[in-house]
Amino acid sequence: MPKQRNTTLDALLTEFGYTHQQLADEVNRIALDEFGTPANCTDRHVRRWIAGEVRWPWPRYLRPLQEIFGRSPEAMGFVSRKASQNATVPPRLAPVMRHHTMQRRTFIAGALIAALGTDQTPQRGRLGMSDVDRFQGATTRLDAHFNGLGGGALVDVAADYLSRLQRALDHCTYGERVERAMHRAVAEVAACAGWSAHDCGDYGRAAQLRNQALQAALLARDPVAVTRAWSDLAAQAEHAGRPAEAARINRAALAERHLRAEPLITALLHARLADCLAQINDPKGMGRHLAAAERIYDRAGTVGAPSWLAFLTPAELSGLGAIAHQSAGLYVRAEEQTACTLELLDDRFARNRTYYTVLLAELQLAQGASDRAAATVADVQVSGVASSRITARLERVTAAASTGRDVRDDTR
Repeated sequence: MPKQRNTTLDALLTEFGYTHQQLADEVNRIALDEFGTPANCTDRHVRRWIAGEVRWPWPRYLRPLQEIFGRSPEAMGFVSRKASQNATVPPRLAPVMRHHTMQRRTFIAGALIAALGTDQTPQRGRLGMSDVDRFQGATTRLDAHFNGLGGGALVDVAADYLSRLQRALDHCTYGERVERAMHRAVAEVAACAGWSAHDCGDYGRAAQLRNQALQAALLARDPVAVTRAWSDLAAQAEHAGRPAEAARINRAALAERHLRAEPLITALLHARLADCLAQINDPKGMGRHLAAAERIYDRAGTVGAPSWLAFLTPAELSGLGAIAHQSAGLYVRAEEQTACTLELLDDRFARNRTYYTVLLAELQLAQGASDRAAATVADVQVSGVASSRITARLERVTAAASTGRDVRDDTR
């Protein structure tokens, strides 16, 4: 087969801010941590992958690459050899679970800051709407990274960007229009950072960031940003075991008149409220709000939608319905919807694919089908998922499947 340059892998290095040597070092670090032996990867290996001289790396390189970029080999531009298609990832009894060290997280955060452009924030001078447009671009990239891979090092990147924006507010000059836009940008970044902290299991930090998002949204006098902040605080209350409080917040948000022009947000609020009602033993209310979410979503367009709502696809709406049915104890229906979600889910959302695969196994365990649950999680790839909450759940469900015991859902 003639050589063909791997432009996909080359673009990934640029996106994540790696040089050839930095990527080789990271492959070696992960391989040593996972396999206990060094991979002996060098910058020459990386150059050969990009040049197309090696179209399918050895497993000792391939697994670390999947963890670094959160993509399948094919999505990184590699082409499988027929003889190695069934041997690239040797079978394991259970997925390898590893905790990221602070050094690794800091390294990735530094690379992400450069790749996402969050370090390009003026700290003095006068700000104009062109600056606001650049801030929005960086925020869109933050949202896309979270929607695809989850929190992980992104919480440090988003928190760093939040500090930069706040310093710009304190030390730059600007007009009223720019000031409101800056507060809106702060609200959006704080919300993204809040979900990233939540994904890392740092719920105290998530609460602090979500309160910052609400304050900034109020200062921006932006009703959509305020609604998003309230919705995130409702999700926080639900996770803390206060579904009735979460239901009250979601209902209050749905009562806002401006939502008539925001069908996507309205559909999300209905779906989240449905889950709250399921938890407080109101299955009829759950059904009404799930139906409302589907009806409103069907007439919503995605053109011009905020970047943070990119995750709200038909697959995600099906998944939210599955979560609500799980909360109501309707495991058969929840399993059906989760399976549908996985069929519909876009490959961009590696985090959500892992999340719903784990949910599917949890639902199977709840019905006593430990063999099916074990098969469901047997081939889960968590290497690219930057969510300690999801990997911890996977670890629990894998252990439970081997013993046949049930596990309870860790509320999303």
